[in-house]
Amino acid sequence: MAVRHHLIRVGPGTVWDVLADGHRYAEWVVGTSGSQPVRGHWPRTGAAIRYEVRLGPVRLENETTVRYCDEGSRLELEADAGLLGTARIAIELRPWGEHCLVLVDEHPLRGAGGRLHNVGFEALIQLRHRAMLARLARLCEAEAQVPGGTRRGLGQVTVGPDAGGADHA
Repeated sequence: MAVRHHLIRVGPGTVWDVLADGHRYAEWVVGTSGSQPVRGHWPRTGAAIRYEVRLGPVRLENETTVRYCDEGSRLELEADAGLLGTARIAIELRPWGEHCLVLVDEHPLRGAGGRLHNVGFEALIQLRHRAMLARLARLCEAEAQVPGGTRRGLGQVTVGPDAGGADHA
């Protein structure tokens, strides 16, 4: 299992605000672009976002679903990469003084990723997590620097039958 931690020099609330914005997923998750909610109200359990993964000239559409949410402290996701399989990604936020300790735990669940999982694959996940947590830290710390404490509006969008026919921001 790939477990990594990173101290982000803002409070857990600021980190949670970024995690809770489904439109910003691609800003901090390495290898993704163009995230958008497709179902539910991110980050509530059952909500999902879709995004693109680019591997050279190949472009894949993937989807991530929230499997568990303890608002403000824990988010567990299932990332579905089609033929490559699915992975469980747990993100935990812990207050650390006036800062936030972020722990990420990822492991494959189904498909080729689970069958091919080995020490080399684990090392790649660790490198990806290092880059991902550094991106998340930069994003959160920049968010905290916005003059007057004004934050960008959250992208919590309700999609599907509960939406009343329109997206709500």
